[in-house]
Amino acid sequence: MYTVPALIPIRKLAMTTLPVVTYPDPRLRLPTETVWEFDEALILMIMDMLDTMHNDRGVGLAAPQVGVLKKVIVVAYKRRQFALVNPEIVFAAGNELGEEGCLSIPKTRLMVPRATRIEVAAQTPNGKKIRLKERGYIARILQHEIDHLNGILIIDNGTPIPDDDRD
Repeated sequence: MYTVPALIPIRKLAMTTLPVVTYPDPRLRLPTETVWEFDEALILMIMDMLDTMHNDRGVGLAAPQVGVLKKVIVVAYKRRQFALVNPEIVFAAGNELGEEGCLSIPKTRLMVPRATRIEVAAQTPNGKKIRLKERGYIARILQHEIDHLNGILIIDNGTPIPDDDRD
């Protein structure tokens, strides 16, 4: 499995925590652009996105959430951390409701329907084409972040959590 640290240049990179774009900022609804250049600038942006995500205690972050309209996401859950460039869901099966929050919509948690199994076609930050087959919470994170690349937010498909479930 590809991980971001494998692509970090030898020299120590200074990472930056980026400001997170919050709803109703219109940039969250704009279309994102395909990434064609796989260079050090892309790696640096990904490292800044990872730093931002960890700083805000997230498990995923999409480039539009930091004001960059490119098809790039980062994910960190349990012992897995990776970045995907130009990700696209090519297969989805199953369905379940699950609780989600979003760094771009602070203090909001909703029940959101998601596929239970997905396959994603993408590229690594160095441009290598890959496919990931995922299930469970990682599949949910990927769907959430890829939605951001298409201007879709949890408020579009989510429903409120019943009061008796918020304890």
